[in-house]
Amino acid sequence: MTSQLKSFIEIAQNSDFPIQNLPYGIFSETPAGTRRAAVALGEWAVDLAALEANGFLNLQAGETYFNQATLNKFIESGKANWSKVRTELQTLLSADHPELRDNSELRQKVFFKQSEVTLHLPVHVPGYTDFYSSKEHATNVGSMFRDPKNALLANWSELPVGYNGRASSVIVSGTDIVRPSGQIKLPTAERPEFSACRKLDFELETGFIIGKPNKLGEPISIENAWDHIFGMVLFNDWSARDLQQWEYVPLGPFNAKTFASSISPWIVTLDALEPFKTHSPVQDPQPLAYLREDHSRNSYDINLSVEIQADGAAQADVICETNFKYMYWSMAQQLAHHTIAGCNVQVGDLMGSGTISGPTPNSYGSLLEITWNTTKPLTLANGEQRTFIQDGDTLTMKGYCEKDGLRVGFGEVSGRVLPAVQFNFTE
Repeated sequence: MTSQLKSFIEIAQNSDFPIQNLPYGIFSETPAGTRRAAVALGEWAVDLAALEANGFLNLQAGETYFNQATLNKFIESGKANWSKVRTELQTLLSADHPELRDNSELRQKVFFKQSEVTLHLPVHVPGYTDFYSSKEHATNVGSMFRDPKNALLANWSELPVGYNGRASSVIVSGTDIVRPSGQIKLPTAERPEFSACRKLDFELETGFIIGKPNKLGEPISIENAWDHIFGMVLFNDWSARDLQQWEYVPLGPFNAKTFASSISPWIVTLDALEPFKTHSPVQDPQPLAYLREDHSRNSYDINLSVEIQADGAAQADVICETNFKYMYWSMAQQLAHHTIAGCNVQVGDLMGSGTISGPTPNSYGSLLEITWNTTKPLTLANGEQRTFIQDGDTLTMKGYCEKDGLRVGFGEVSGRVLPAVQFNFTE
């Protein structure tokens, strides 16, 4: 049983990265150094390229899969190899296996403190799609800006609503966020003005990484969808609410969402999440046939939280605690719907869940909801108030699963907000 596995590396009890997890990422020893693949184990990054160079993790003669700047080549090698590498790593890193445990010279080449290396975007992201799959979030936003009795539009309960976003601005945790600028239309003004965003927000999401492509014109069936998913990340889909309010009708988000989308550096595999499967909410009405699946084990029990730390503050404030299991539409349903018209997804594509909100105010996954669009300001521990994010604030999202003494986590995704670029326009 993998739940009983122990590593020869000492791992803190509350670590997100036990031997049962082994999420994949990309690191370098210096910011500009050579990038290569690793898995996280406790506080360590385990260099897969070094293991590969020393005769381990060999998937195909003459080919290297881990001495790469992204995980795409390894992911593209197929699901059988994902499982093979995971099993071999768990054996190599286990307490009762001497091959790596007793080889101090090799261990020095393989183990790097995560705190002493640079973590990079783990995959090349060819395409990015964001969904809108939390019923609680959609209801809150619909109640805020439309009639509360008709908060959800007619299509919301029939299909996973989504839009194609901008892949080039997907960034790794720790990257600073420059406050966006654009057109803002104030309620009392006749025309819009150009301004720095005044309502900068976070969106607490998870994302899944496509591991297996499909051909153009050949949809992925709901029965096969899970085989196309490599793993999951934490995801902060930053949002400029005032830019969005002006631009989103009739075609949806544009500059309000293109400026930055942050993901955690470690991709947690579905194999690692298997013990934490759970059921998703009951869907009413029953979806059309191509979206129907077994709801008893089509979601995951993932605890999620958001912290905000003001510039100069001694500590961060937890402002949201929720759970992925509240999501109305599953990842398999999102992928089946995404491809039903014939869209071809590619290895490394990122699919955002949409803001994850729970049923209570402390579980809302955005400041728009938490402060109810500025009408209920949030007071921090240092006495400052927030309605939206201020310059200098750092947002950090964390996520983990825990059951029967086993904890499998995602680490964190964080970003600090910098002031907007100053523009000097001449009429």
